[in-house]
This record gives sequence, structure tokens and C-alpha cells, in this order.
Amino acid sequence: MSSLPKITTRSLMKMKARGEKIVCLTAYDYSFARLLDSCGVDVILVGDSAANVVYGMRTTLNIGMEEMIYHTRAVANGVQRALVVSDMPFLSYQVSQEQAVLNAGRLLQNGAEA
Repeated sequence: MSSLPKITTRSLMKMKARGEKIVCLTAYDYSFARLLDSCGVDVILVGDSAANVVYGMRTTLNIGMEEMIYHTRAVANGVQRALVVSDMPFLSYQVSQEQAVLNAGRLLQNGAEA
């Protein structure tokens, strides 16, 4: 897919220091993530806005960890170069620090990189 080096948080910091523009777009599935990655997008966000865009919910408050994990895994499977960032949905981190770390770990295990 891409011959460019993998984007990391460190490479983003270097890009920022050099004054380079950083491109970030949202994807919720494999096909769109693959397309964005092939176009050279630096960061692909798996947003909790999937609640609105994919599921037709009126608010992002109703999407849960399982849905976010599902979409994160799909996006990560389509990416070679971009950094995959995943939102933590409502109540996945507010309950306790332990719950926040557990849920962040679940997203990381399923392909999120930040």
C-alpha cells in the first residue's frame, strides 16, 4: 500500500516542530480507512461520531465500547501508514481511573495507536 514510513506520535511531534501540516480524517470501516491511508492521510480518527453517522443516533452518548472496538479493529485492518486514533465513548473513562485504563487498553489491543 504505502512506501512512506509509519506515522507515530513521535513523527507527528517532528512534523509539528517543522511547521508541516498534519492531515487527520475520520473513518469507521476498513474500505474507507484503506482509501484514506493510500491518499497519505497522517492520522485516521475512529470517532464516537459513528453513533450519528453509522447508527443514526441523535447523540454520541449512546455508542458503547463494543461498537468503538468493532470500528477501531476494522479501521486498523485497513491502515499501514497512518496513526489510528480512537475516541473513548461516554462513560468509558468517567467512572474510575481503573476503568479508563482498562478501556484504553481494549482499544489498543484492537488496533488503536492513540
